[in-house]
Amino acid sequence: MADYSDSSRSAGEQSPARRAGRYNGLLALPATHLNILDYHQRSKHRLDRYAPGPGYLDWASQPDPFRTYAGAPRMVLPLRADELAIRFEALRGGALPPPAPFDLADVAILFELSLALSAWKEYRGSRWALRCNPSSGNLHPTESYLITATLPGIAAGVHHYLSRDHVLEQRASVNAPDWDEAFAPGGFYVALASIHWREAWKYGMRAFRYCQHDCGHAITAIAYAAAALGWRVAVATAIGDGELARLIGTDRDDGFIAEEMEAADVLLWIGAGDAVGDAPRLLRGIETATWHGHANCLSPSHVRWNEIEDAHVATLKPRTTATASRPAPRPAPPLATGCEATAAHLMRQRRSAVAFDGVTTMAADAFHALLDATLPRPEVPPWPAWPWAPAVHLALFVHRVRGVEPGLYLLLRDQKALEALRCGLRAEWLWRKCEPDHLPLYLLAPGDMRQLAQLISCHQDIAADSCFSLGMLANFTGVAAQPWRYRQLYWECGMIGQVLYLEAEAAGLRGTGIGCFFDDEMHELLGVADLAWQSLYHFTIGAPVDDRRLTTQPPYAAQRTHLASQGEKT
Repeated sequence: MADYSDSSRSAGEQSPARRAGRYNGLLALPATHLNILDYHQRSKHRLDRYAPGPGYLDWASQPDPFRTYAGAPRMVLPLRADELAIRFEALRGGALPPPAPFDLADVAILFELSLALSAWKEYRGSRWALRCNPSSGNLHPTESYLITATLPGIAAGVHHYLSRDHVLEQRASVNAPDWDEAFAPGGFYVALASIHWREAWKYGMRAFRYCQHDCGHAITAIAYAAAALGWRVAVATAIGDGELARLIGTDRDDGFIAEEMEAADVLLWIGAGDAVGDAPRLLRGIETATWHGHANCLSPSHVRWNEIEDAHVATLKPRTTATASRPAPRPAPPLATGCEATAAHLMRQRRSAVAFDGVTTMAADAFHALLDATLPRPEVPPWPAWPWAPAVHLALFVHRVRGVEPGLYLLLRDQKALEALRCGLRAEWLWRKCEPDHLPLYLLAPGDMRQLAQLISCHQDIAADSCFSLGMLANFTGVAAQPWRYRQLYWECGMIGQVLYLEAEAAGLRGTGIGCFFDDEMHELLGVADLAWQSLYHFTIGAPVDDRRLTTQPPYAAQRTHLASQGEKT
């Protein structure tokens, strides 16, 4: 096996990504430089050494968490989410409202409940924002773009969403027949892109993984918010990354600093029914667009991580045939939680716990309902947004669930994977089927797993002080042939993570994603002997211990005050 102890190339050695440019010349690169499995191995944390990181945090170069485009026309969005009456319990069960109209007010709600700020935190003169979509280290590499024909109150074209101010910045004005025809079913697109430097500043080589987690979180946040408006979300599976970059302008020289370029991730169609837009027409329409604005500089200095650039190039998705492989419908919606909160309230109260009390237990019914919500149902949000069969399963360390024996469990998110997992994991596991009958939950081994969970999660107490923690085990067999699947597996993990965040809130608890874990120690515990299965993301849920030193302020206070005064005048 290769030695992955070398932390990076020398500063003078040019990476394949730099030689290739962002998209050009991809096929000409030597195959040895495009092996994403090499990146995956080298970016693993190990008991005797962590994956290469910055070594220390250079606070002077901390990236600005907000991308802006100076000179782009701006449109302030209204704050209307409080008008939505649908409860989270109805939403998670698939009982959606009639579709809202596609107009400025409702598009604003979509962003308000998915990618907007949810609060400001303050401590000793420092102030930072929280958002509806979580991010590793609260660094938020994910940027979003609205792509639309003319809607009531919104001009046709491409608009960047600036969460800090809850505004749209118009990046491209479009007036072309092909453009309008692309939206004929009625709806619009949202595109997501990642700024890898935002994560690499703190996490180094492993940052590429975390950017993909965040993309999955964002996809799910959008899917939930859209469902609250009666809309459906679908991934545009055919478009290539180079085409998407051209569509949203991230391949342009509009002020982008090389280290701060945005990597195009995914294009989402948002509509009222099963019909979707015509993405190829968008690409024809964008050719005659007029572009506006220049990207801001996020940092005064940078550290270049060639391994991340290589991983980006290795996983670039070309144009492919549109694909979809949805799971069979399940006989019933997820088990009920009894949560009375509105969907809007729950989405905005989501937080990442920083510590748990190590005492609180949760009821078995709540535990089972939470797990049930992670099972893909084509008719229940957020899963209509995901076009592929589930490839990620949950290995659970159960600590404090009343009525459930402590131990190591496995939740199959696709029952078809049972035989492959039984063959791929330790032969001595019990595989004892647990109640309730419809939930594919299996006890592998009983016992106190708190020390193991803590050890594997980089010695973090949150993995042991919770009610339970888990690792997400992904089927890796297709990654070598289709390297872009590497990113999609992380997106699926991020989607599960966002479901867990909201389900934890609905249960009166709190969750947090864990990106720092010892990969192969988890694999050794489970009995994984090769790359057929890999643990890609960890998560933990329990009763939070709040830091009372922090002050919490509502988001958009100035905008709300202004809107209230305008209402009084009218």
